[in-house]
Amino acid sequence: MASVFTTFLLTGMLLCGVLLQTLSQNRARVDNRPNFIIILADDIGWGDLDTNQVDLKANNTPYLNLMAEQGLRLTDFHSPASTCSPSRAAILTGRYGLRNGVTHNFAVRSVAGLPLSEFTMPRLLQQSGYYTAMIGKWHLGHNGPYSPTNRGFDDYLGIPYSNDMGCTDKPGYNFPQCLPCDSSGPQVIRLKRRIHEGCYSSVGLPLFENSSIVEQPLDLWTLTERYTSAATRIIHNARERGQPYLLYMALAHMHVPLAPPVLPDARRTGDGSVYGASLREMDSLVGAVKSASDDADQNNTLIWFTGDNGPWEKKCQYAGSVGPFVGKWQTSRGGGSAKRTTWEGGHRVPTVAYWPGKIPANTTNSALLSGMDIFPTLLSLAGVSPPTDRRYDGIDATNVLLRGEQTGHEFLFHPNSGAAGTFGDLQTVRTGKHKAFYITGAAESCGGGTGTQQLHDPPLIFNLEHDEAEETALDTGTPEYRALADRIARRREELLWDIATDTSVSMGDYSADESAVPCCDPTQAVCRCHPPGRAWELPGSHKD
Repeated sequence: MASVFTTFLLTGMLLCGVLLQTLSQNRARVDNRPNFIIILADDIGWGDLDTNQVDLKANNTPYLNLMAEQGLRLTDFHSPASTCSPSRAAILTGRYGLRNGVTHNFAVRSVAGLPLSEFTMPRLLQQSGYYTAMIGKWHLGHNGPYSPTNRGFDDYLGIPYSNDMGCTDKPGYNFPQCLPCDSSGPQVIRLKRRIHEGCYSSVGLPLFENSSIVEQPLDLWTLTERYTSAATRIIHNARERGQPYLLYMALAHMHVPLAPPVLPDARRTGDGSVYGASLREMDSLVGAVKSASDDADQNNTLIWFTGDNGPWEKKCQYAGSVGPFVGKWQTSRGGGSAKRTTWEGGHRVPTVAYWPGKIPANTTNSALLSGMDIFPTLLSLAGVSPPTDRRYDGIDATNVLLRGEQTGHEFLFHPNSGAAGTFGDLQTVRTGKHKAFYITGAAESCGGGTGTQQLHDPPLIFNLEHDEAEETALDTGTPEYRALADRIARRREELLWDIATDTSVSMGDYSADESAVPCCDPTQAVCRCHPPGRAWELPGSHKD
């Protein structure tokens, strides 16, 4: 009898062991919905991706080249705006700035941010069971309810705005060059000591972990290593928990380049320039994230790389390449045609999507798409329905990504972003191969020149298929022009009426106050603080 009991007990223990092992093995498959990694590069040009300009053989983006070879290159993809905050707001809400309330950049002294009435992609995914994390530049409000962890992210590590909107002890490369933090006198939070536009010396650039400042001023030169470690940890932690995740990485490497003197010798390849070295540094981060994702859950993770706007041309040798999209009509009349403008160089950005087993390898697609499309596409892939009480401008690009369909936007509008007109107004329209301008204007060029704002009635229309440099507008007297102009005008009037009657339109708050400046210790010069005794923690560590 005892022998039978012992056999029964051992059999039961064995079965329990097998069951526990099976449960452990299946732990990562508790929720089989796909993971998402969105990588948004700051101020990157369409021509900065090597595979967009293979003849140059720059070799600045080897990891992105590999990702494109193993995935999909989207050649007619556009940032939702040509400057930072509006582009990011549109990506996270799927709505034009005239709807979501963000039409221009928030500042260091900004009290508010992306209106609280807006639903964000991370919030909707979070509510459906996703773990959500963000690494990098936020620029949608850094105070209280406007911060990342209050807008749908479980964890956050990064800087609240651009990396030249606060001083550092070892500044990145800039034109003109920013000075190091001035720590000689007492702290004054007033932001009056600006060396030039976007360059401050009185308040240190802060590094946030969730809602706390963990370093001020931060060390820009360590960010790549920190971001890489955090991203790797987030990816593997989510895998261990068996929970799908969204990782949003907003990389500011190109906004203020970090250059060869502090980069390892092995990375001093590429085209040999300061900007090229910074591009390669960012590319190495992308490669590390891809490698971690491939190791953890390769066949169930979509990686989507794109940019927030085109190069900042006024930065001269520290700006990227627009490729063939040089905006000749504008540059021949003075000024620049990249960031802040609605010329192609301002918003056509390098874009790669990678998902082994789902996205066919080594493919390209010329569908007309926008960063606003990320919102509906990810929600669709996750099986999440967006709120029905508002109107959206992004389209679900699932069939473009997974099935190679060429159908994108029939009409895509490019908002004014600082070079001409009122911020956010939709005065540039793309349909098919044609692009119409109701207003033109130039951003500051490398030499400091600016063009004159001009209104166009009837609009200038370019055929991008034959004139990607936007040099010669169509003859207004042709039947082709008149038919196009009429069709574009009707659609523009329809959209403006749709926005005017949209009850879900949010109103942006751009009020500013000195008390809104992030400062971990107002008693110290430049708000300097490196909390003693605190080990730097990786986001997601408390989720283990």
